[in-house]
Amino acid sequence: MNPFTSDELLELIQKATAGDKQSLETVMLSVQDLVFNLSLRMLGTFPDAEDASQDILLKVMTHLSSFKGESSFSTWVFRIAVNHLKDYKKHMFAKFPLSFEYYGDDIRNARAEDVPDLTQNVERAILAEELKLSCTNVMLQCLDTESRCIFILGTMFKVDSRIAGDILGITPQAYRQRLSRVRKKMADFLAEYCGEYGKGKCRCADRVNYAIQSRRIEPTQLYFQSATPVQVTMDVKEAMEEIDGLSQEFSFCKAYQSPENLKRFIEEFLGGTSFSVIGNS
Repeated sequence: MNPFTSDELLELIQKATAGDKQSLETVMLSVQDLVFNLSLRMLGTFPDAEDASQDILLKVMTHLSSFKGESSFSTWVFRIAVNHLKDYKKHMFAKFPLSFEYYGDDIRNARAEDVPDLTQNVERAILAEELKLSCTNVMLQCLDTESRCIFILGTMFKVDSRIAGDILGITPQAYRQRLSRVRKKMADFLAEYCGEYGKGKCRCADRVNYAIQSRRIEPTQLYFQSATPVQVTMDVKEAMEEIDGLSQEFSFCKAYQSPENLKRFIEEFLGGTSFSVIGNS
């Protein structure tokens, strides 16, 4: 939750654009988790999310003087992030796109039991939990970019339809309708295939070695379990309408603390000569 009121944040932004590095750092740290979590859900992997987050935070910093307080700051940041991520082509799933049909076929037909032990002495239960968290994130990549964004806004960030529609350039009614459809699509897939969140036969513990072989998880780098969960919300009044009664189906939509590398990126930017562009942008 953003610890600042809108007036306090606007004052910090004004100081930042006037050349106050401490104010700029405070402003950027207030939205870095929001940017990272949106990037993570949109792109599917921690490394890709970190790279994209750096690009987005740089855009936010260099365009900060254009923020006039006509919307909440997080809504303004979200709009920049969404526009960037919609066209982002440098992530793994842009090169290897997924679909629900492909994912379902892989669950049904992959001979996971034939893969040798690849756990590298890491407990299977730990790897199964990592796979569960990774799988639900990867599942989002089966949605087209616009639908994925709608799902993330409505399900993870619980954004009011008026604000979400404004971010996406559609009417609140269109947003609610599309959110309901995409949530049902996700819930139906979980119910059919997933044994962790639905009634399907797929069990993460049975697919650990297959997931390692497919480079879905890496025993020596457990991204999801090493990340610290946090509460990330937009600094707007939460008035999310009850769209479809499916809220409990998506308990996996957790938010995580952004990597230390993002904080270092901000600090390095502030310590370099590029900082001068903030007040002149």
